[in-house]
Amino acid sequence: MKVEQLYTDCLAQGAYYIESNGEAAVIDPLREVGTYISMAADRGAKIKYVFETHFHADFVSGHLTLAQQTGAEIVFGPTATTNFECLVAEDNQKFKVGDVTIKLLHTPGHTMESSSYLLIDENGKEVSLFSGDTLFLGDVGRPDLAQKSDLTQEDLAGMLFDSLRTRIMTLPDEVIVYPGHGAGSACGKNMSKETIGSIGYEKVNNYALRTDMTKQEFIQEVIEGILPPPAYFPENVAMNKKGYEDIDTILTKGKSALSIDEFKTITSNENVVILDVRHQDVFVKGFIPNSMFIGIKGGFAPWVGTLIKDVKTPIVLVTEEDMLEETITRLSRVGFDNVLGYLKGSISSWEQDGGDLNTINSISPDKFESIFMDNNDIDIVDVRKEAEYKNRHIISAIFNPLRDLENDKLNSTAENFVHCAGGYRSVIACSLLKREGIHNVTNIEGGFGAIKKTDLPLSEEVCPSTL
Repeated sequence: MKVEQLYTDCLAQGAYYIESNGEAAVIDPLREVGTYISMAADRGAKIKYVFETHFHADFVSGHLTLAQQTGAEIVFGPTATTNFECLVAEDNQKFKVGDVTIKLLHTPGHTMESSSYLLIDENGKEVSLFSGDTLFLGDVGRPDLAQKSDLTQEDLAGMLFDSLRTRIMTLPDEVIVYPGHGAGSACGKNMSKETIGSIGYEKVNNYALRTDMTKQEFIQEVIEGILPPPAYFPENVAMNKKGYEDIDTILTKGKSALSIDEFKTITSNENVVILDVRHQDVFVKGFIPNSMFIGIKGGFAPWVGTLIKDVKTPIVLVTEEDMLEETITRLSRVGFDNVLGYLKGSISSWEQDGGDLNTINSISPDKFESIFMDNNDIDIVDVRKEAEYKNRHIISAIFNPLRDLENDKLNSTAENFVHCAGGYRSVIACSLLKREGIHNVTNIEGGFGAIKKTDLPLSEEVCPSTL
């Protein structure tokens, strides 16, 4: 028996490959399925099942493509409805993969069809649980994504409480937990950076599994502090239910090399987004006017999904050619399939053609400290998440998180000094503001991590567990 976790940092997502005696199963695959097919081929195994823990909202799964290319059967939990052929399994239904058994446990709460998969070895021992978005390490799934007119987030949270206590907490402590996501995912609020755990450890350390917690207390604690879901979540759910184009088709279209004239013609349409994915340190020194910066070397896909509200938005890319395929692939993972092409030659060709470039004023923390000491009545904009800000911040900083950036919180006449945690999100923020004609912004390099090393006045640090 072989179990392998394939973890994707950008999405904080775990897919799983299980193999036994020439047969294999894949749980929650990414949209690009070549890795799973190669793993099976290299080991002489046939992929028999594609198990889906639920209809994912934060990424487009590869279940359809993988089934089409391998003949594997797609399995969803009870109540699932799709526009394609699949097996809607029953609670406790068992599936043989070689010498091992995979048992479906219906665990509604995150969504109605949410299910976990229990791996039982050839000796009948319960070995590991693939818990999807029902149980994370340190957290549980958010219960607000499957609300309907007759079903509230409180109703779903109550179902999640029951699922955890009757289906998961009853498992042996030594059962390994393989979650659907880890820290950084928008599918939870308190997830661990670890990606593999155990039932016993979670019983002791996960706030949502406390044995002295009533159902009402659970509902209140799980719901408290949940941020609104990114706009692309419902679109991804629909794609996972109804189907989608093959990723090879998306790649072919997105790899269209655009000349300067073609690029200018396409981007003259105000609905087209110029997405510059180069590193922030390069972007600030020169970029095509009206570009949106979201660097590929960062939390790329989730920020695209948060800041570009419609997955059908036409996009043209500014990127180096060696990062082109990865960029299109990562966009497609969150359903942004309408990439019209990329600027051939990137910024160099734009400059050679005499095109104007914009820049973002960017200063070191030491330079910013000097400016502050000369005049501490300046405007400082902190674009981090609320928990980060509450944990510790520059005392006079204005909280204005990137996901909900509010222009009216900025000084309209004086300079606004913008920072995040490490310098990535602050450049995104500055690019968004400049697209809207707000140019009196300065990026603080290195973010709060570098600011802490200066003598700037900071609030007292708050223990994260008390936030």
